[in-house]
Amino acid sequence: REEILEAMPPFLGGGEMILQVTKEGFTTNDIPWKFEAGTPMVAEAVGLAAAIDYLSDIGMDEVRKHEVELTAYAMRTLKERHGDKITIHGPSEPAERGGVLSFVYDQVHPHDVAQVLDQKGICVRAGHHCAKPLLQTLGVPATSRASLYIYNDKSDIDLLAETLTEASDIFSF
Repeated sequence: REEILEAMPPFLGGGEMILQVTKEGFTTNDIPWKFEAGTPMVAEAVGLAAAIDYLSDIGMDEVRKHEVELTAYAMRTLKERHGDKITIHGPSEPAERGGVLSFVYDQVHPHDVAQVLDQKGICVRAGHHCAKPLLQTLGVPATSRASLYIYNDKSDIDLLAETLTEASDIFSF
């Protein structure tokens, strides 16, 4: 309610939340600016505009095409190389998914997989990915998650497939 917001003091100071500054103090701006401390996100807006221009130059159809092709290559390569040792969760059809592979490898804990991959410069996320109910349904405590995009190519997938073998060699009994 407006009367409560008027009575509340700002919890941060600076930027748009200040209406007037004197040697003795400052006066807060009207609601909602009263609670908008700091500098507006100018750098973020400029960065977003640059990203939009970059992707527009490539073409979103081309971005999606690359993502689907690379996802298909990754799913095929990982299954051919690792067979039953790897479980890739999600749709089996690359065009029905994004460029994200959530997987479990050879009963090696996803955090251990991530650590081994990191040593080769391969960045993945490991954990429950804010999806604990889904992972409980799948019967896994965590997964490793590789994300593919326009800055990735087949050599990244080949390195991932190769390095997973090292995780198995280190952590399998």
